[in-house]
Amino acid sequence: MTSTNPREVWLRGPLPNVPPLLQPVAHALLQAREELDAALLDFPEDQLWARPAGVASVGFHLQHLTGVLDRLGTYAQGHALSDNQLQALSGEGHCPEPPCHVFDLVQAFDEQVERMLAQLRQTDPDTLLEARGVGRAQLPSTVLGLLVHAAEHTTRHLGQLLVTSRILREAKTN
Repeated sequence: MTSTNPREVWLRGPLPNVPPLLQPVAHALLQAREELDAALLDFPEDQLWARPAGVASVGFHLQHLTGVLDRLGTYAQGHALSDNQLQALSGEGHCPEPPCHVFDLVQAFDEQVERMLAQLRQTDPDTLLEARGVGRAQLPSTVLGLLVHAAEHTTRHLGQLLVTSRILREAKTN
């Protein structure tokens, strides 16, 4: 899904059918997807779960990026997490059914971005300030807060993934 457009996503103009206030969220998610796809092209499978200096593995970040978008999207819709979502959360950082492949984890993230984009397109702007509870404790947020945090959290973990993957690639070539 890597674009050949040299401009960052936010400089390519508005995305069709995405409410104006949610454009930055959509732009950030698409930018993250493009950067992740490019960075992990031909990433070595044997490095997927490596933890240089004890940092989180590339595999963890891939699972977490996918999972957090799913969970925050669920909360934004006003729903509690399902048993499957809770199980996926507890399994982040481990290959649930070996072998785990980089391609499959990247594809899962790409597909989750598509689901989140569909959710953004369907979000009524009049609901953006509606209260939403997060987690079992029902911590206070809003639809907008959850969607913005989804983008922010994605970019934070993408940055960590990019650094970790680069360190692992450099270590392997030296």
